[in-house]
Amino acid sequence: MLIHQIPAKPAYLRVKIWRRLQALGAVAVKNAVYALPANDQAQEDFEWVLKEICEGGGEAMICEARMIDGLSDHEVRALFNAAREDDYDLLAKGARALADALREDPAPSAKADAKAQLAKLKTRAGQILAIDFFGANGRESLDGLLAGLEKDLREVDSAAQPVSSEHGHRSLRDLSGRIWVTRRGVHVDRIASAWLIRKFIDPAAQFKFVTGRGYEPEANELRFDMFDAEFTHIGDRCTFEVLLAAASLEDKALTAIAEIVHDIDLKDAKFGREEVGGVKTLIAGLVIAHKDDLERIAKGAAIFDNLYEFFRKQRG
Repeated sequence: MLIHQIPAKPAYLRVKIWRRLQALGAVAVKNAVYALPANDQAQEDFEWVLKEICEGGGEAMICEARMIDGLSDHEVRALFNAAREDDYDLLAKGARALADALREDPAPSAKADAKAQLAKLKTRAGQILAIDFFGANGRESLDGLLAGLEKDLREVDSAAQPVSSEHGHRSLRDLSGRIWVTRRGVHVDRIASAWLIRKFIDPAAQFKFVTGRGYEPEANELRFDMFDAEFTHIGDRCTFEVLLAAASLEDKALTAIAEIVHDIDLKDAKFGREEVGGVKTLIAGLVIAHKDDLERIAKGAAIFDNLYEFFRKQRG
């Protein structure tokens, strides 16, 4: 932790230090108290900030702390994730705007400008990833959007939106008997995808939860909704949509659920489903009540079972 006291003047010093801390990915756990995960790099980063503060006439100290009361480690991790989710969401909005502009004006001059903008988006995405210490939600959707933009700029027909040039459609037999790996802290897309896997692909599927940073899959493992996964966001489609297409599951009820999951996960209101608000609240409550990922999947299955029955019995 970095605890500092900065003089009111010069005013630019406060802004300068604030920007430095934001760039490092530090979060404020209290006024003038900033935290980073305890490691050598974080300590060195804070030491440089401390030096700047002291040279500017302020005071600061660095300490390593263990949360005992008032704020738990889990809550501090949530602060980090919330900050990064906001970063990913802002960048995703920029990527969608660029994709829309490219569809409206596919002229060579527009594509040249889009390539420059895409390069800036990718650079910024790399900067966010470097300070995404606990695998915040939003990275997979952003990666999918950026990959979709790259395909558009390579003049690939994005209207067809292939599932993937690498795995394409698979039979259910190919997807059975696997260990399914995803990031810890599952939320709506991963909870729904796990339900889809166990309900329609492999009732005996096993799940494994990892940090997601640099994970190398073992034999018989399939990754979903994580970086470089076999099944993850592609273009503007969430993992649930990608899995649905990959397993060739054509079902009006599953399509309705896919649209709800998409609108919650990507926050773009593409389908405008009226059920989004209710399902989003149920998932949020589930996540708050259950910290264990297997519990979240088990409890979430009941939500999606009921949704499936509701849509399956609808007429039309």
